Amino acid sequence: MDQMTREDRPVGPPVPGWAPPPRPPRRAMQGHYVRLEPLDAHDHAGTLHHAFGADPGVWDYMPYGPFASAAAYHRWVKDHERSDDPVFFAACDLADGAPAGVLSYLRIAPGDGTIELGHICLAPRLQRSRAATEAMVLMIGWAFEAGYRRFEWKCDALNRPSRRAAVRLGLSFEGVFRQATVVKGRNRDTAWFAAIDAEWPALRDAYRAWLEPGNFDAEGRQIMALSELTRDILVRADPDLAGPAF
Repeated sequence: MDQMTREDRPVGPPVPGWAPPPRPPRRAMQGHYVRLEPLDAHDHAGTLHHAFGADPGVWDYMPYGPFASAAAYHRWVKDHERSDDPVFFAACDLADGAPAGVLSYLRIAPGDGTIELGHICLAPRLQRSRAATEAMVLMIGWAFEAGYRRFEWKCDALNRPSRRAAVRLGLSFEGVFRQATVVKGRNRDTAWFAAIDAEWPALRDAYRAWLEPGNFDAEGRQIMALSELTRDILVRADPDLAGPAF
């Protein structure tokens, strides 16, 4: 066998000046429509349990829940509110100040510059709202502004609303990991999505344009869809969402 030359063994480009970014602080983030607060059992658990009770289906793709009682959910929040990974936040709709959703950073790897958004559980009254979208935008924005190179989103491959949400936010489809995990005794294939730091300026502009008050009519309906603003940023769209159903 011929000896391999250096050209046969390519390596990735250098990352000049690379320094690991900080871990996410347990600190509130404020938007125009939503406030993200570090998840706290005393402040949030009771209201969240009541809000989630409007649709038990919010737990279908989660690795935990539904919870039989407010006390059971309070215990779960108490056990996780100080976690360093995941780092949980409650999404409080500024229309009334009440918590109506939970999101987290997870798989936080500052040394590699990667971070993931997950554990997304939104009560029906927060779903498909400006506040819900802004909550995710705030978390994406903090990660890239802090110096992370890669922002990930993973979900059950059967969870089409989650896959649509990822693409709508401009996160590119990277494939499906077959038989990735077992969740609640069932197989889970996992769909992967991500954005990288080079895409952040365009994503930031798209998010700002969509969130502008002028992008909504008097009834609160969007004029320009976020998916239209992020479509050209995608390196690869999700092929399973193509066609009339999407």
